[in-house]
Amino acid sequence: MTIQFEHLFSHMYPALESKKTEFHLYGYTTVTEKDIWSYCVQKKWRKKDISKLREHVMTNDILRILPAAYMTYTQIEEQRNSNWFSEINSDELQILLKPNVKKN
Repeated sequence: MTIQFEHLFSHMYPALESKKTEFHLYGYTTVTEKDIWSYCVQKKWRKKDISKLREHVMTNDILRILPAAYMTYTQIEEQRNSNWFSEINSDELQILLKPNVKKN
């Protein structure tokens, strides 16, 4: 995190901690404050200048996160970042992706 984000993170920590506790009550025990912060920065505020957001707006955004929306986001990001063919070498990948040409 940059210094600016660390400063904002420390200001928003009570709201992040509260939201983490709520997630834990729903059974999402692996979620951390940093995970929630990352979700906000990358999803909720991605098109906004975070340095210009007011603290009450940021707090409201954090406290209004629905567990279902957060989990959907994390699943999509995991699929986007995973390498499905990591165990396949390049020759096997070429065979797999080679179009099936039928000869008559």
